[in-house]
Amino acid sequence: MIVLAIDTSTDAVSVAISNSKQLLASSHVLSDRRHAEQLAPIIKNVCKQADISMREIDVVGVDIGPGLFTGMRVGIASAKTIAQVLDVPIIGISSLDILARSVATTDRVVLATIDARRGELYWAMYRNDVGSSIEVKPPVVGKVSDCVADVIDRGQATLIVGNGALRHRASISESLEATGLSIEWANEQLAQPSAGVLAVIVAELALHEQWQTAAELQALYLRAPDAVINWQTRVNL
Repeated sequence: MIVLAIDTSTDAVSVAISNSKQLLASSHVLSDRRHAEQLAPIIKNVCKQADISMREIDVVGVDIGPGLFTGMRVGIASAKTIAQVLDVPIIGISSLDILARSVATTDRVVLATIDARRGELYWAMYRNDVGSSIEVKPPVVGKVSDCVADVIDRGQATLIVGNGALRHRASISESLEATGLSIEWANEQLAQPSAGVLAVIVAELALHEQWQTAAELQALYLRAPDAVINWQTRVNL
């Protein structure tokens, strides 16, 4: 089974090709918000590296967010188009699920975070010591202080991963220092979701036919786009 995995939910464009056993090729490029320009050439190059033609793809996997709205839309729209043209199923995975899976060997509670801008985070919490990542706190968006409160309420040793928490590392560390909780920070190289990890998750789900059609796939936004928020603010003034 050949999997094409696409991740554009952050400042990077990440693409991977795998079969059910191993990663065949991948690319992870900082895009500077040029996702639409860069995605198609990267897909082409990764397929070439893997010696796979588009016609051989059996399932498409895509990061459905939360994350950067423009980037998410580019990735999801491209994944849907490819799935429809090839007439293959599609599987959408949360960016937070991908981050949690990237630190799958830990026995700590995993706090997965994505930068939501405007001083806010997207986050969710997971346990990895029971096999694959199990969500124990569903995805939410809120202030850094709310995220810290969730960690304190959980009261367990925690591994923090993702660019959201890294952006606010100093304030988070300071807030948690007095609690006595054991806090560990994941390697900064894992700060963004990886299409390679996404491909692994998609391959596992595809083996059990846990997929969708392109029409059924929906983005996980958690909040309205900034343009909508700004317009509503102006209207309410």
